[in-house]
Amino acid sequence: MNKLPLAKRVLILSLLCEGSSMRSISRVADVSINTVTKLLVDAGEACLVLHDEKVRGVMATKVQCDEIWSFTYAKAKNVAKAKAAPEYAGDVWTWTALDADSKLMISYFVGDRSTDSARILANDLRARTEGRVQITTDAHRPYIAAIEEAFGADVDYAQLIKVYSHTGGAGSSSSGRYSPPECVGIKKARISGRPDKAEVSTSYVERANLSIRMQNRRFTRLTNGFSKKFQNHVHALALYFAFYNFVRIHKTLRMTPAMAAGVTDRLWSLEDIANRIEAGKPAPAKRGHYKKRGE
Repeated sequence: MNKLPLAKRVLILSLLCEGSSMRSISRVADVSINTVTKLLVDAGEACLVLHDEKVRGVMATKVQCDEIWSFTYAKAKNVAKAKAAPEYAGDVWTWTALDADSKLMISYFVGDRSTDSARILANDLRARTEGRVQITTDAHRPYIAAIEEAFGADVDYAQLIKVYSHTGGAGSSSSGRYSPPECVGIKKARISGRPDKAEVSTSYVERANLSIRMQNRRFTRLTNGFSKKFQNHVHALALYFAFYNFVRIHKTLRMTPAMAAGVTDRLWSLEDIANRIEAGKPAPAKRGHYKKRGE
């Protein structure tokens, strides 16, 4: 069985983490598109396990949550007329929970924008943190019930509510396709506990979401680089978050978020990710047996 050299696998993983498209990676690395896809799936599965194992017992005091939009196969409004649309075609939301101090992505979940998705994120965040935390979200209503159910009274929770003008974007007289209304102010609303108003912010998680969009080809607007399969979308994000948490040095912290949060004591590399892929694979089964004469 042919096996890619470690250096080639690391090259492909690096290009995936830096936002290159699947077909451009196949050209640069001189491998087939199926090879790139297979490595993405294997890496995604390994990174899901890595996150589940390592990101535990996080001593976060300030957590910011947000959601970022994308779609698979087709936008929700086009699914009905799309040809052979798969089960999970349509709008997809990536829910994120970021430690404001270490910049560690503590929890993430890929789903819709419903209360059920908010509950999954909140319960996962509760399972991965220690002690009392202060949580800030935007005004999306599903957060309220989800955080209350996950944390009960053991949380300081506030919402940052943005106030928008009724006109279009800056310098525009009407709302454009990618020009949201201008934000003219904010309100800080206490939901539960005693949150410190000075720390009520979603700036860090919104900046992290910008990085997600810029470094994942699948999130680039007005291209054909969007995900065609929901599972591949999840695998790409799992690889990105492992790279973000464990491999890439944060310029402000001068270490990785995982090191800053104390969930690891060393700098990881993509070689480590590639080795975890191999370690997680089952041993190859026998493909046949040659029976000797007389047996």
